[in-house]
Amino acid sequence: MSVQDGRKDMLAEIHGLLSEADAVVTYNGARFDVPTLNKEFVLYGMSPPAPYKQIDLYKTVRSQFRFPSKKLDYVAQALGLEGKFKHGGHQLWVGCMNNKPEAWAQMEEYNIQDVEVLEQLYDRILPWIKNHPNVGLYNEDGSRLVCPHCGGSRYQQRGFAFTQTRKYKRFQCQSDGCFKWFRSVVSGDEKAINSFVKVD
Repeated sequence: MSVQDGRKDMLAEIHGLLSEADAVVTYNGARFDVPTLNKEFVLYGMSPPAPYKQIDLYKTVRSQFRFPSKKLDYVAQALGLEGKFKHGGHQLWVGCMNNKPEAWAQMEEYNIQDVEVLEQLYDRILPWIKNHPNVGLYNEDGSRLVCPHCGGSRYQQRGFAFTQTRKYKRFQCQSDGCFKWFRSVVSGDEKAINSFVKVD
């Protein structure tokens, strides 16, 4: 669905998708996309969508890496990923405003490519994302320890994490490029479950 199907109907569908989501991945969405959507929602008399976690990859790129440019296209290509879809710039928007079918087709292709690039970047920098939602909490088998970052079940115990007063088992995920470090929250816990892990 797009604005061509009616602005309010499009917003209602977006509102519904956000309400179903546990987490939403964006690039600079915390500063731009989400406030823009919220503005549209309130203008059309809609209530806030159900709460969801925001995973803004721009924040991770800005805080964890020193790339010469923080633009999504630059970062993605620097990491060997697909770049953003190339288009005619401002003229594409003019074409859409004039309701030209070829412009709308190009805009759709651009948006689909944007989502695919974002997904690839998420997978690539997943271990670097701070404050990622604990995926392990969504595991139906709560008795089995999984990586709280990616939900993978392949991990190794690698030493211990120490605080001023406690000693905890430390793990590193071995699942498909994650390699995130995490530890049990309960010190000395031999059968740590998903709700008792902390991402380091």
